[in-house]
Amino acid sequence: MLKELTAFRVYFAGICSLIVTVGVARFSYSLLLPIMQDSAGLTESGGGWLATTNFMGYMFGVFVAASMHNLHYKYNLHRVYLLLSVVTSAAMVMTTDIITWAILRFIAGVCASGGFIIASGLILKWLVRHNHRAELGIHFAGAGLSIVITSLLFELMLGLSADWQQQWLALALLAVVVSIPAWWWMPHPSAGEQQGEVANDNPPSREFKLLMMLAYFCAGYGYVVSSTFIVDIVERTEGLQGQGSLAFLLIGIAATPAALVWDRIARKTGYVKALLGAYCLQAVGIILPVMNDSLTVVIISALCFGGTFIACVSLVLTMAGKFYPSNPAKFMGTMTLSYGSAQIIAPVPTGYLAEYFGNYDMGLYVSASVVMMGTLFLLGLRRLESRAVVSQGLDKENQVVIG
Repeated sequence: MLKELTAFRVYFAGICSLIVTVGVARFSYSLLLPIMQDSAGLTESGGGWLATTNFMGYMFGVFVAASMHNLHYKYNLHRVYLLLSVVTSAAMVMTTDIITWAILRFIAGVCASGGFIIASGLILKWLVRHNHRAELGIHFAGAGLSIVITSLLFELMLGLSADWQQQWLALALLAVVVSIPAWWWMPHPSAGEQQGEVANDNPPSREFKLLMMLAYFCAGYGYVVSSTFIVDIVERTEGLQGQGSLAFLLIGIAATPAALVWDRIARKTGYVKALLGAYCLQAVGIILPVMNDSLTVVIISALCFGGTFIACVSLVLTMAGKFYPSNPAKFMGTMTLSYGSAQIIAPVPTGYLAEYFGNYDMGLYVSASVVMMGTLFLLGLRRLESRAVVSQGLDKENQVVIG
């Protein structure tokens, strides 16, 4: 019973960490983008640039996490990111200067790496050390839950006629409350863990690693376009005004159980096959609003996208952790640098395409095409797996190439 209670606290700390560092510091911007454009003078291209600076910050945070080997430092850095998530959200109300906003969004992006990379590594390492299944599905349910909670808070404040500044302050207050369990219950690395005594590493081949990074880059491109602009896309659609936050909420609802569901799929099919399915379904979710702009199709699109984007992250980072159980965050960080590169590149051209064509259709076409390109790299990984079965053996449980 005590062991189960401890596991609950660890998972709950991870979920709360994602709500603060990802839901508030990152995802909530998508909700506030339309009202900031209406009331704070933010343009479509300006919105794209703010998204890009946020993802640049995330990339920097990932680079720091990948470069840092001392787990105690990572643990303390995670706490710093919790505090900065609150501060940067509250500080958004103090100005309408695009440069200052960009700096704040950069810092908030750095904080997001705390939930996705540092917390993931600490939790996965704790799971391995305490003989739990080394999967991150429960932890990444927090990403979907963070969308649900911030969406509900946004709707509540909207019902109270809150402006964009009051919305940011409400988000900052939410972050303060949720930071408490994330602060106290995140597992602290023990001396034995710090010395890397938990497990032996099982690194993939160089070719496997390259294809994996390219595939993850494609997933990052598809993710960032829809996650950043989905609310604005729906709000711009004739007859769907006022439904943008609903679409965002549905994404969160679909994303909350998605990582757990895809974990189970991966156990039966292997991680690469599961990723292939997730990529194809994500591409469908991205392109549907272009094909039909009815509310029903938008709902299906939101559910497809929400049910896959976080699964791609969870599956890839779980694979990364299985390759390097002695220090999971290191290779997780390397993989996320690839994912984050796409997130820096994609928002700005998508914003300019929206300004030029008057809609997001072309940006969505490009996004879905990039995701489908990622399936080609995944097929390359499947070939490597098949070759490994013949030449040197395969880890049947984890479906990852050895050596």
